[in-house]
Amino acid sequence: MKFNKELNHTTSHLLAAAVIKLYPNVKLGFGPATQEGFYYDFKFEKPLSDEELIKIEKTMKNLASGGYKMVKTAGENYDFSDKPFKKELYDEIVEKNQEATFYSLVNPSNNQILFEDLCSGGHEESTSKIKHFKLLSIAGAYWRGNSDNEQLTRIYGTAWETKEELNEYLELLKERKERDHRKIGKELNIFTFSHLSGQGFPIWLEDGMKIRNAIRERILYFDKKYGFKEVLTPHFGAQELYEISGHLEHYKDDMFKPLEVENEKLIARPMTCPHHIILFDREKRSYRELPIRYSEQSRLYRYEKSGALTGLERVRAMDLTEGHVFARKNQIVSEFKHLYKMILETLSLFDIKLDYVSFSKRDPENKEKFFNDDQMWNQAERDLETVLKELNIDYEEKIGEAAFYGPKIDFQVKTVLNHEITMSTLQLDFLLPQKFNISFINENNEKETPVLIHRGLIGTYERFISILLEQTKGNLPFWASPRQFTIIPIENAKHLEYAKKIKNKLDFLNFNVDLDDRDERINRKIRESQIMKTKYQIIIGDEEVKNQNITYRRYGENNSYTVEFNEFLLEMIHKLHYKK
Repeated sequence: MKFNKELNHTTSHLLAAAVIKLYPNVKLGFGPATQEGFYYDFKFEKPLSDEELIKIEKTMKNLASGGYKMVKTAGENYDFSDKPFKKELYDEIVEKNQEATFYSLVNPSNNQILFEDLCSGGHEESTSKIKHFKLLSIAGAYWRGNSDNEQLTRIYGTAWETKEELNEYLELLKERKERDHRKIGKELNIFTFSHLSGQGFPIWLEDGMKIRNAIRERILYFDKKYGFKEVLTPHFGAQELYEISGHLEHYKDDMFKPLEVENEKLIARPMTCPHHIILFDREKRSYRELPIRYSEQSRLYRYEKSGALTGLERVRAMDLTEGHVFARKNQIVSEFKHLYKMILETLSLFDIKLDYVSFSKRDPENKEKFFNDDQMWNQAERDLETVLKELNIDYEEKIGEAAFYGPKIDFQVKTVLNHEITMSTLQLDFLLPQKFNISFINENNEKETPVLIHRGLIGTYERFISILLEQTKGNLPFWASPRQFTIIPIENAKHLEYAKKIKNKLDFLNFNVDLDDRDERINRKIRESQIMKTKYQIIIGDEEVKNQNITYRRYGENNSYTVEFNEFLLEMIHKLHYKK
């Protein structure tokens, strides 16, 4: 599929023309092309229903067949009196001394204007190119993305050059819907939200906690293997802490406001690096101790606008698999290699599919949002470039995407909603150790400032589990599955006692096991167990009780296997501890 941005931009104008034809009193907002389609924001007099999309789409097709030309026009007769949103945009353009451009759909037979819009351009020449499109959905959207503004109605759509491409894209959307972690999480009872506990604050259900705990066990194993020492620091920090670090200056809009307690101003922490600096600085350090590696499963709080909240992908409270390394400058390259190997080994356990690795640098032409120290930045970027080259890593360079304190290497993943998110990260920081004036004693018995390396191993549990659910469709690896076994006795009166015996042995070995002793048909129990993606259904009947063995079915299979229980148990223990 080859996406045509100009085609979609033109189709957004066609959408607006159709809406005005059907709803003359509607007010127009934005109407851009997106990465995979287009949208247009409207203010309707009455709420729009999904059924009305069919009527709008039919009107669009009728208009498209008229072969209207897309022509740049002067906008001399454009009436702003009933277009408050367009007037706001126009006034801003004029205030900046920029050219305000207009584009119109013009009837080629009589040169009459069907629809004129304030627009910067980028279109097809004629609506005759618009043949294969579909309106997809309706959503609410605040004007200009600001929750203080009016909420408008956003209509999403997509347009393609061929019918085959449109159908292929619609199939892709269907597949994405099946993989959407919000849908899977609801069906498998993994997490939920409630307005009573606050927007963006996830509630982990029983099975969700089993998944988190299984992942946490592996994370702690890798932290120990790679030389990290686990710590636990407070969920709050004094406002002064973030003033010193610079986070308050650079990330104020993403932080919750201070909580005033007696004479203190406390902030729910958005990151943990300042806390780990406190740990490093609590005693004198020798160069022989470095590198010092701290790890923490850090609870963080970040203010996300309500419109940006997306299931577990974007939340306001999260637990980060965080690590910080205090090292000497001559240890930077070796330590980055060490940490890069750690991240790759961890991600390979989960079979996470990465899209690419990025190398984020500052923008030398726009230094305002970065710490002003050219020497520091040049050295930091050279060091990371050395790591990437020596490890022979393919990467994309991202100018202007660095943190305010230093460059970084990010492991990027795309979600089913086509959002690009950072899974794992390594960030080099010369700045914070200077700001907090921390030091160690070098081999010349002199004070020396360490460098700080920020490590996000698998990002946050919330975001990581959202990706894991999407990439596996909820069919998690055995060791991470919250439903490893369901034991199903055929008749409770005859088989329940032996079924309980099997369950007790599995419970003792810390497997996730359920006993389905409901008074239901066996086929229904098996079917429901399959729907919940239970890895193994263990069926207990007369033969199993008589021979003291079990019959089991794997998830997604119809075949059954009868084995001696202890033999089966050994295989499962091996699978739990050593296999994916």
